[in-house]
Amino acid sequence: MTLCEDRVVIVTGAGRGIGRAHAVAFAAAGAKVVVNDLSAAVAGEVASLIGPRAVVNTDDVGTWSGAERVVRAAVEAFGGLDVLVNNAGIVRDRMVVSCGEDEWDEVVRVHLKGHFAPLHHAAAYWRGVVKAGGAVSGRVINTSSGAGLFGSVGQVNYSAAKAGIASMTLVAAAELGRYGVTVNAIAPAARTRMTEAAFAETMAVPEGGFDAMAPENVSPLVVWLGSEEAGDVTGRMFEVDGGRVCVVHGWQRGPEVDKGARWEPSELGGVVRGLVAGDRPVPVYGA
Repeated sequence: MTLCEDRVVIVTGAGRGIGRAHAVAFAAAGAKVVVNDLSAAVAGEVASLIGPRAVVNTDDVGTWSGAERVVRAAVEAFGGLDVLVNNAGIVRDRMVVSCGEDEWDEVVRVHLKGHFAPLHHAAAYWRGVVKAGGAVSGRVINTSSGAGLFGSVGQVNYSAAKAGIASMTLVAAAELGRYGVTVNAIAPAARTRMTEAAFAETMAVPEGGFDAMAPENVSPLVVWLGSEEAGDVTGRMFEVDGGRVCVVHGWQRGPEVDKGARWEPSELGGVVRGLVAGDRPVPVYGA
């Protein structure tokens, strides 16, 4: 038996890049895969590579009805759903002063709503199974980013959406554990169409040896998180690239001062400077 033998997996944005690598890796681990991508051509190429254990879905997961149809496609094709990998995304890189409303709305829609809508419909399916007396070993793997964790100059829309995905992961993990569902997130770094312009120099393909920026390096962790074996890990964020896996801690309380009464604004200059003195947060990418 392979790690994900006969598990039913949805991978959104699976036509290219990291999503394609995920779909192929899950299939190699024995899974049945719904290859979701807006492009029927590229999704079809991935499904053909996998074979009869894959079906193509071209719905827009950034819409409520499209996300519902993706989940339904898994159930109708393979009889159920075990794993949801939210991966689909776009970039419309802009500075704060130049980001237009349409560029903000589309990035937030595709990333943040495009994660929540499939998550909602998958969760509703799993809850229904449990209420009907069935057993669930559900797994959700969301895709955040270093930009969402630490910020990235020129990506105010993308960073905000990816930060929302990180927080959504925590809430979903807390809420869905009762149904036998784990929810984790990754912040991957790899060479894709979305990153090649911004990181052309650092992501160049090496002449020989280990290609640390290959999308396929990200997928082994995602496959493991999608397995039944990973049932004791939930609500966690992992940076993953090359051969590196790093657990990332979110916002945590630091030093504090409690006066026990209301502060006067004039009192707080020294207090705030004392609290942040010596603090060295991770710098914003590109700053």
